[in-house]
Amino acid sequence: MDKKYKFSMLNKFAILFISCALLSLSSCKEEEKVDEGLPLPVVSLQEQNASKGFEYIGSIEGVETVEIRPQVDGILEEIYVDEGDFVEKGQPLFKVNSQPYMEDYKNAMANVALERAKVEKAKSDLDRLQPLIDNEVISEVRKKSVEADYQVALSSLERAQAQAANMRINLSFTTIKAPVSGFMGRIPKSPGNVVKQTDEKPLTVLSKVDDIYVYFSMSESDYLYYERAKNDTLSNKMNSQVKLVLADGSVYDHSGRIDANSGQIDRTTGSITLRARFQNPDTLLRSGNTGKILMEEIYPKAILVPQSATTFIQDKKFVFVLDENNVAQRKEIITEGRSGDNYIVSSKSLSPDDRIVLSGLDKLANGIKVKPIERGRLLSQVQE
Repeated sequence: MDKKYKFSMLNKFAILFISCALLSLSSCKEEEKVDEGLPLPVVSLQEQNASKGFEYIGSIEGVETVEIRPQVDGILEEIYVDEGDFVEKGQPLFKVNSQPYMEDYKNAMANVALERAKVEKAKSDLDRLQPLIDNEVISEVRKKSVEADYQVALSSLERAQAQAANMRINLSFTTIKAPVSGFMGRIPKSPGNVVKQTDEKPLTVLSKVDDIYVYFSMSESDYLYYERAKNDTLSNKMNSQVKLVLADGSVYDHSGRIDANSGQIDRTTGSITLRARFQNPDTLLRSGNTGKILMEEIYPKAILVPQSATTFIQDKKFVFVLDENNVAQRKEIITEGRSGDNYIVSSKSLSPDDRIVLSGLDKLANGIKVKPIERGRLLSQVQE
């Protein structure tokens, strides 16, 4: 029994000794691992081109947008085109019943003929009395009376001719023609409807869209920032060139340029309206489309820091920077905007070739040594 007990105790001591040895070896490895530092991904910063974008909701209109309204009242007889058709300048669009205006024109022309006959009679009377006037057979009073009748007849003829010309214009207005080339809009009325000059809605809207305007509004503070940046010829960080993001999220093929603004701040909204002009050779864009104006501010020598590499303490942003001994130090950064998934950082915060920790920030604190897993240099995400 004593031998068995001694053998059992020896086994327990052996197991305990082996366990301690293994534990000691594991602790040594952990200490060795801690001494090497916490393995985390690290990136070296560099100066590179970057841009910061500004987006504004815009509405699209043709450079020439004309409301087509009747210039005479009457019954709409014909519609020569359809909604969405492209029409040339001078092409007939609508026909208003012309019969009443034709009769007015005929009456006016008959009145012209009557007045012309009166002129001829007055002229004949003046010619017949002219020898008597020359020989002083008739009195001066009679002479002036005949000359006055002739002048009255001439004036009446001119008035009749003016009325006839006005009737002819009204008659021509019964055929409504396109004042510019462009695309037809919606046509709410159909033949048989009465149309009037005082109608609230036009017959249609005609849009010339070889070029288009995009109207958008920006806040007063954004406008002041834009004007200062645009006029800063030394930095050349912003200009009048803009891009257009369409409703489907795609970027329009042609760049535009801001060419006008409303000239004053709207007191009710605190904003100002600007206008950008774009070429539209394929007539893809039409009046009524919507989109977003994209303006870019260029930073030619920017330092970019991934947003994922930052931490927040209250309203301040921090990164972990490695010193020459690979020891992490928390450092506050000042950002000037965003470029893609990166912050644009002020040169006062960080310098080119600084090394920052990309992830695993929850494991870090000031003074912790890091074993860098190099990720090379940060690639710019500039929108070209």
